[in-house]
Amino acid sequence: MDRERPMSDLRPQPASGQAAGRDASQGRPARLEMSQLSLAIDGRRILSGLDAAIDFTRLGVLGRNGSGKSTLARVIAGLIAPDDGQITLNGKDMARDRRAAILEVGILFQNPDHQIIFPTVQEELAFGLTQQGQGKRQAQENARAILARFGKSHWAEAAVSTLSHGQKHLVCLMAVVAMQPRVIVLDEPFAGLDIPTRMQLRRALRQFPGASIHISHDPEDIADCDTCLWLDEGTLLRAGPGPEVTAAYLAAMEERGAGDDLSDLTR
Repeated sequence: MDRERPMSDLRPQPASGQAAGRDASQGRPARLEMSQLSLAIDGRRILSGLDAAIDFTRLGVLGRNGSGKSTLARVIAGLIAPDDGQITLNGKDMARDRRAAILEVGILFQNPDHQIIFPTVQEELAFGLTQQGQGKRQAQENARAILARFGKSHWAEAAVSTLSHGQKHLVCLMAVVAMQPRVIVLDEPFAGLDIPTRMQLRRALRQFPGASIHISHDPEDIADCDTCLWLDEGTLLRAGPGPEVTAAYLAAMEERGAGDDLSDLTR
């Protein structure tokens, strides 16, 4: 686990306008539809026959490691197309309509180093805006506005390489928020972070006014989700209200934890 410096390091500045005090946790609703969604990678079945139609503001996706959660996150965001079946987010096929995907969905990966491209924070934030068609000057102005909104104007010229793991996660989050997608997909962004950093990132996430899909093996990460999906070995085991699905998932995990599936070399 990283030993994180405080998220406000680099000398904090007060957030301006809507910034850090704003709580947009009741996001705009979104709709996810899957019909017999299946996907195999290198001959191995990862997702199998997923069916769901869900209206949500905060959607959690639970499952053990290797259950297909991260693959589903990429399919939802349109980064991978399914082999069979259909999936739409707000009525649009993200894999087929990449122009719509840029406006509709953003994704935050587990490892920010897999997402960050540019050497400075402002350049990283501005890049996604140029992909949406903004001119360089407008993109830079809007990048500075997002930094101000999060109280991080002093980060603009900071070298990304000097930031902690948690600070890099925040850069990625700000870059996604700057693009104003309707939905943000969070692929276990809290993995490996200490408790104070997780708390600070959760606060930052509350500023996002859209809907979110939070992928995790840990029910604590998705405690604020109104609806949950439970994936198990690539199949949809259960879907429904967050507390009900979480309780069933925890009971099953405790039962399996009392066993010895670590001995199974086929897993």
